[in-house]
Amino acid sequence: MAGATAATFPPNPFLSPTTPPKTLNPKPFSLRFQCPKPSLSLATLRATITARYGGGFRPNSGDSRRPRDTRQSNFDPDPALDLSTIRSPSVRLIDAQQNMVGIVPKREAVQLSEDAGLDLVILSPDADPPVVKIMDYKKYRYELQKKKREQQKKSAASRVDIKEVKMGYNIDSHDYSVRLRAAQRFLNDGDKVKVIVNLKGRQNEFRNIAIELIKRFQNDIGELAAEESKNFRDQRNIFILLIPNKTVQQKAQEQPKKEKQVTEASAGI
Repeated sequence: MAGATAATFPPNPFLSPTTPPKTLNPKPFSLRFQCPKPSLSLATLRATITARYGGGFRPNSGDSRRPRDTRQSNFDPDPALDLSTIRSPSVRLIDAQQNMVGIVPKREAVQLSEDAGLDLVILSPDADPPVVKIMDYKKYRYELQKKKREQQKKSAASRVDIKEVKMGYNIDSHDYSVRLRAAQRFLNDGDKVKVIVNLKGRQNEFRNIAIELIKRFQNDIGELAAEESKNFRDQRNIFILLIPNKTVQQKAQEQPKKEKQVTEASAGI
């Protein structure tokens, strides 16, 4: 095998640097633009831009100002707690125990509420002098909202809707039975039912047939509903309004309870 000879190459100045790399100067620099027109304002005559290596834009503290926060606070004080609206130097005070303290200076009322750790609430700002009360206002507001929700639930439970059942004077037996079952379901749910027969144009000639249809529908409903009102004189629609018979519904609800009690008693024997 032939002997190998070592080869030498001249140094590459790009691969082996002989001098250390230069570092950038981190000092900031400025660019200043000036406009010679005297008619412009001072803010437009001078503009300064300052930048730093490796950083973003940073305004010069000497020539620029931080913009003001123009956002307005969304906090609106409760009028019942805003004592600045009371111009009178004295108020009529009610303490936390519902006792009438009487007319006292405004400062004294504020001090009493602070000593009790409660709020001084304005009850009658237009009275002479204004009437204020020491109370826990958050608890008072919570109780009011709770009562309001309960009233809304009661009103929703006691609300009676009016369901409409529409028919033609020449309705077939199948469609008639479908509407009859729907009306019975509405009445059992406690809703009113408005039975309407539409008459258009020459169909008014069959008004008597439509009236007989409504009477038949009422008879098929039976004791489940009672008649509240009716209108057989309208040219287009004749109707009858049926309301649930509460007596029949109560009996229907009590009957399963009695049957359950009888079965329990027989099972005990």
